[in-house]
Amino acid sequence: MKSKRPTIDDVARQAGVSKATVSAVLNNTGSVKATTRDQVVSVIELLNYRPTQLGRSAARRVKSIGLLIKEIDNPYYAEIVLGARGLASQNGYTLLVASSEGEYDAERRAIELLQAKDIDGLVATPVLDEHADLSHFFELKRRNFPFVLLEEVLGVPASLVDVDNSAGSRKAVEYLIDQGHTRIAHFAGPRYSMHSQERIDGVRHACSASRLIFTDYDIVRAGAHLIDGYRAALEYFQARPESERPTAVTCYNDLVAIGVCRALRELGLGVPDDVSVIGFDDIPVLEYFPTPLTTVHVPKFRMAEIATGMLIRHVESKTAIPPQKVYLDAELVIRGSCRSLRATTPATAAARRPHQESAQTR
Repeated sequence: MKSKRPTIDDVARQAGVSKATVSAVLNNTGSVKATTRDQVVSVIELLNYRPTQLGRSAARRVKSIGLLIKEIDNPYYAEIVLGARGLASQNGYTLLVASSEGEYDAERRAIELLQAKDIDGLVATPVLDEHADLSHFFELKRRNFPFVLLEEVLGVPASLVDVDNSAGSRKAVEYLIDQGHTRIAHFAGPRYSMHSQERIDGVRHACSASRLIFTDYDIVRAGAHLIDGYRAALEYFQARPESERPTAVTCYNDLVAIGVCRALRELGLGVPDDVSVIGFDDIPVLEYFPTPLTTVHVPKFRMAEIATGMLIRHVESKTAIPPQKVYLDAELVIRGSCRSLRATTPATAAARRPHQESAQTR
């Protein structure tokens, strides 16, 4: 016989308080002493109690989970959606998708809306920077609402599935250095993404391990979209004499890299003859370009599957599951958008896609 999920009565009884006090803690209302609030929260976590929306039928058959992404026009998220949807469907869950478009208020409203739809849990790519108001994630944690992140929120003990962005970026720059490039620039992503800073860190690490000097002057603030890379590259390369131009650039993502390539073409600069370009993510269209783009492969579909499976385990468990962090490898995929500056270079390996993915659990 299946055990029943704990109720608010169970929480009140074990915490030694009234149902009204538990409700006040859950809804962050009333004047509850800090010690009492902490006691109630501890019991909520211990029992793995989750409040439900009013009027929800105990016999409800429709199970659903939410997926919150950051950019609806980014092909990167298409694979995330497909991976999440496939595994959710296999387990009898309907997937609801919302996009924040990199806006904090939109993210908060989307989470509130998804909760109002009475979803069972959430997979999210959060909007992050030093000014981000992340109270809605702390609120989810306080209410013991199941969620899994695809980008870490510092200070929030939540399950996470991601790639090692710094290591992936470092591999790209190490490859360029090995090919004889000494002037390398990085077209960075939006400030609302921790991934942007992690990929900058990877560039710095690769350069610091060599004789190259990489400074803030070599970081070009671009963004996440095609137009961001295009505009940033036009301004950057037009403002520099040929002697100061980089011979290679790495980019926050593939969309930025595509925009950079268009700008270079309009400026009369060839890829890779004049400038080598490396993206990040490995969206499927890259292989079909006239000059296929070298990039860092992110196993997006697999990430989404792992995160969705992890979320469903959190949702269906009768006991609390400690947060788990899984990091997948990000591998460099060498294609035609890079060239060697060395006098003699061994033949470049054929374009490849990683045959296997390894995961590290922390």
